[in-house]
Amino acid sequence: MDVVKSLAIFILAGLCEIGGGYLIWLWLKEGKPLWYGLVGAIILVGYGIVATWQTANFGRVYATYGGVFIVLALLWAWKVDGFKPDKWDIIGASIALVGACIIIYMPRSIH
Repeated sequence: MDVVKSLAIFILAGLCEIGGGYLIWLWLKEGKPLWYGLVGAIILVGYGIVATWQTANFGRVYATYGGVFIVLALLWAWKVDGFKPDKWDIIGASIALVGACIIIYMPRSIH
């Protein structure tokens, strides 16, 4: 699969998971209306579907997604929730993302 297309799928999946989870958080933790939770649940189902668009196997996709999720979660928290990542957040997320890219994009020998 083309790397750009694959990264786009990871980002879309991450936005679905974080966005859906955030709406449920707002409903349960901040007293928003029930429809926030319902829309969040629907978006979370979308996350599960989008992740299947990757061509690698389940384990490799979800291992990689973990690294992408870390970066997206920090970006979401910064841009949407007012959290300011510090240098350790950025270093840790960078390490996770490099590791995730190694897992999914490095060539494999066929045995």
